[in-house]
Amino acid sequence: QPLVLGVVLSAFLGVGLGTICGLWRTGEWLVIPVFIVLQAAPVAAFIPMVTFVYGIGMTAKTLAVMILALPVIVLNTYKAVRNVNESLLVMCRSFLGTRWQTVAKIILPDASPVIFAGLRLGVAAGFVGVVLAELLITPTGIGDLITFHRSRADYAEMYATIASIIALSTLTLVFLQ
Repeated sequence: QPLVLGVVLSAFLGVGLGTICGLWRTGEWLVIPVFIVLQAAPVAAFIPMVTFVYGIGMTAKTLAVMILALPVIVLNTYKAVRNVNESLLVMCRSFLGTRWQTVAKIILPDASPVIFAGLRLGVAAGFVGVVLAELLITPTGIGDLITFHRSRADYAEMYATIASIIALSTLTLVFLQ
């Protein structure tokens, strides 16, 4: 649940913020440096802070997923919007296209391959976020299962659990291709 909710929220917020930042210089100036820092920062250090503020519930796990997925999606969308084919924009202006038509019919379709690549990377980062959240926040879930088997030196079960996470994330990413 935290993975799906966190990735869906990150997708909507990320594509929206990335598009706004790509179109609006002030948005770029205000928002993009924050996401560059978030992407470069050691995210595992933020998770105890999220736990302190939001407790050990679903909100903290969802925020952990979003902290990992959102920067990837925002930055990919921003770069995709900024690198739209200039000749398409000139063509739209020459046909007297409005700002809305330019965004809806030129910018977003031309940027969509990079945006969808960012969404796939965001889902992959979300898997990392949910496992980190369950390892560091709550004593339940797949992260706790890994910790439990490791503490009992039951390495076969531990690696089987890790392999199931890898298989699930691989299937999800293949489905998103």
